This record gives sequence, C-alpha cells and structure tokens, in this order.
Amino acid sequence: MERATAKLTAAKETPLLRQMRRIWKYRLLYALLLPAFIWVFLFDYLPLYGISIAFMDYNAIQGFSGSEWVGLKYFRMLFESEMFLNAFKNTLLISLYKMISGFICPILLALALNEIRVAWFKKTLQTAVYLPRFVSWVVYGGIITLLLSPETGVINKIIEFFGGHPAYLLVEPAYFRTILVVTDAMKEMGWAAIIYLAAIAGLNPEVYEAAIMDGASRFQRIVHVTLPGITGTIIVIFILRVGYIMSAGLDQVINLYNPMVFEVGDILDTYIYRVGIEQFSLSLAAAADVIKGAIGLVLMLAANQIAKRVNDSGIF
Repeated sequence: MERATAKLTAAKETPLLRQMRRIWKYRLLYALLLPAFIWVFLFDYLPLYGISIAFMDYNAIQGFSGSEWVGLKYFRMLFESEMFLNAFKNTLLISLYKMISGFICPILLALALNEIRVAWFKKTLQTAVYLPRFVSWVVYGGIITLLLSPETGVINKIIEFFGGHPAYLLVEPAYFRTILVVTDAMKEMGWAAIIYLAAIAGLNPEVYEAAIMDGASRFQRIVHVTLPGITGTIIVIFILRVGYIMSAGLDQVINLYNPMVFEVGDILDTYIYRVGIEQFSLSLAAAADVIKGAIGLVLMLAANQIAKRVNDSGIF
C-alpha cells in the first residue's frame, strides 16, 4: 500500500519538482561543482556583455551607458579595410595548414610511440617530444631565430653544405607560413599525442591477440585495429580544432613575424592586438573579435553535426 502511494505521488510530481528532489539527493556532488560553475560564469559568461562594445562608439571614460550606440558601423569598416581582409585571409590559410599538420602529426606520433617495445627508449622519446610544450613562445621563438640565422644557423649550414646560398628565412615571405606550421607542429604534437596514447591504451588487448592469431602484420594491426578503435577520439579532437580555426596563434606569430613578412604573417589576433592595444580603437577590435568568434562557433557546430551524421560521434 505504501509503495503504491509513493508511486502515485511520484507520478503527480512536476518535472521541476522531480529535478529539485534529484538535486537535493546529490547536493554534496553539486556543492563540489559550485566553484567550477562560479568560475565559468565569472570568466566565460559575464564578459560576454563586453560584446556590446562592438556595436557602440565606446569611450572608456564614459563607459557602456555613456557611449553612443552605432549599430554595425565598425563591422562595415572592417569589411572595407584591406588590412583586415588580408589578416582574415592569412588566418584562414595558416589555421588550415596548422589544423592539418596538428591533426595528423600527433596521431602518427602516438602510433609510432605505441609500437616501441623498449621501455627506456620509449619513455626517453616521450619526454623529449613533450618538453617543447612547456617552453614559452618567447624562448622557443628565440631558438628558432638562432636556428634560422644566416650566419650561425644550423639550417643555413646544411643548405651551404649542399651547395646552396644562406638566407634569412624568417624575412622571406615565401617561407614564413611554412615555418609557422612546421614549428607549431614540432612544439605541440608531443603533448597532443598524449590523448591518442591514452585512447590506444584503453583498447581491448584481446582484439590485438585475435589479429595476431589471424596472421595480421604490425601495419595491418595499426590500420584495422588501432585506428578504428580511436576513431571517436579523433573525431572529437577534430571538432575542437575546427572551433579554433580562426585562432592562428598570437604568441607564435607576434614573436616571429617582422615588417618583411607582414603581408603573409599578419593574422586576426595580431590585427586585434594592434588595433585594440596600440591604437586603442576598442570598438573596432571588439568587432573583429566578434566576427572571429562567430565564425569559429558556426564551424564547430557544423563539424559536430556532420560527425554525428557520418559516424554518430560528437561532443554534444
């Protein structure tokens, strides 16, 4: 009788009341999440109000309430600016190249590290490829500058050895984007490979044993067992990378580029930094940042929907 009464009471509960009961039941777990919720609200959601700067002639002294609302004025100015359009084009190209290299290289590195059977050599190699991730771009950029120096750089010494002429590659527009892509892959692929190594470690070893019993070679096991097993992880990482396609790496570019390669090296991040900080045109910089964020959001949502339809995998 009591059980039937409890079921009848539960059936009459509204969804809101049912949810409140659930929250109260797990109140300690929700209390543990509270600091994270507060942090996200303060640093991710509350600053979204600042987007309104892009739609007004913002004056830092007068503030939000005292600044004149101008609508899409600064967006029109951006699309009429050759400098912005050039930075937009460079951002897309550099980000696309980085996304391809930064997506493929960690997978190949993780597969290669997984096949190493000598424990000490594997650990040493892992440490070596992880280390660049912990070096700032200020230091790493200085190392790259020294390596590419026409007088003392190792790269130019190799070019000279094969009969070529030394050149300061960092001031050559034809090579600058390639340098950005290669150095970014060298710095980040070791750290990015950790995720794939963790996914590989979670695969069922019995599947490998069955493949060995069937006579599969090491390469065949990689193609038919390892890669299909980490497909879900690969798709999630790809979707997240698509969301950052409008961020081509401010730290890297600002430490490596110079006036000689400005035409091919200026990106949206450096454009926003220059307009917002150096020229103190906050509304124009905010408008550029809104365009950057909106495009990234649309691309991420599109990639997520495509992944869900093709492989039933997505981040939400």
